[in-house]
Amino acid sequence: MIVIMAKESSPAELEGVKNRIESHPGLRPQVFDGVERIVVGVLGSIPPDLKDEIELLPGVIEVVPISKPYKLASREFHPDNSRVVVNGVVIGGPEPVIMAGPCSVEDEEQMVSTAKAVKAAGAQILRGGAFKPRSSPYSFRGMGIEGLELLKTAKQETGLPIITEVMAVEDVETVAKYADILQIGARNMQNYNLLDAVGELKKPVMVKRGLAASYEEWLLAAEYVMAGGNDQVILCERGVRGFEQFTRFTMDVAAIPVIQRLSHLPIVADPSHSTGKWYLVTPVALAAVAAGAHGLLIEVHPNPDIAKCDGPQSLTFANFSALMEQVHAVAGVRKVPAQV
Repeated sequence: MIVIMAKESSPAELEGVKNRIESHPGLRPQVFDGVERIVVGVLGSIPPDLKDEIELLPGVIEVVPISKPYKLASREFHPDNSRVVVNGVVIGGPEPVIMAGPCSVEDEEQMVSTAKAVKAAGAQILRGGAFKPRSSPYSFRGMGIEGLELLKTAKQETGLPIITEVMAVEDVETVAKYADILQIGARNMQNYNLLDAVGELKKPVMVKRGLAASYEEWLLAAEYVMAGGNDQVILCERGVRGFEQFTRFTMDVAAIPVIQRLSHLPIVADPSHSTGKWYLVTPVALAAVAAGAHGLLIEVHPNPDIAKCDGPQSLTFANFSALMEQVHAVAGVRKVPAQV
């Protein structure tokens, strides 16, 4: 539940509410100091009489039960949109942030040339996989630590911050040394030990939607990260499994405005993985931007025909530049509400 404090409530009254919450074993308060009001979230198993008890305290206007199982990720608790800032890049603001690069890191020339090309076209963040979850054990599964070193080199050459995937709890500390944003892939969305581990970090985390995850399951995955103390969470719609086989997955464009109604967290879209075909990436990306996405995750490769991973869905440098021009045009006419 949430406790709504009077606008003129004193620090002592706020402290009194927090102390009363903490007097119950297993409960902890979390304060959100919004523009219009101060809200105290109550985390834990709520005793039946707590609502009546808290409402009697000085400075309290109202105590509101939250019906949703996700609390910290809920817009009820946090009515204002959250923003995640990465090296000066604001994710969650009015302008879409473009994260671009190859599906997997292959060599230094590929990584550095791609980083320079996407930066020149207007991308603000460099993506690239060093650890790759693959359906087949015989597919290219990434370069591991060596791949992280190549991402570091590309960052040094261009200044672009890095987003890359972490797949295992034991790799979190290592990946965090290189990455500016740690990505939780679709296949790990419900790897709760991994979510706990990145929740202990003080770095942004992107949580991709699982292959067959509901909105609630997806937001509960984000809740795991936030419950660990890390509120720098970004959501990513990357397509879900449907009956159609022409595309790799089915891009749920409606998820973008729905999540913005349910949650305060920034949401980006991945049209590369959802479509699986390079010529569908641009129209689906533009649809996501028009729907209000705070950013895009785009796969770009200097020569997709010889890519070791996901070449068919990767854009060439020229196609990416053309996409960026259209993204700016669509973003210029859309209206993303400051509050849903």
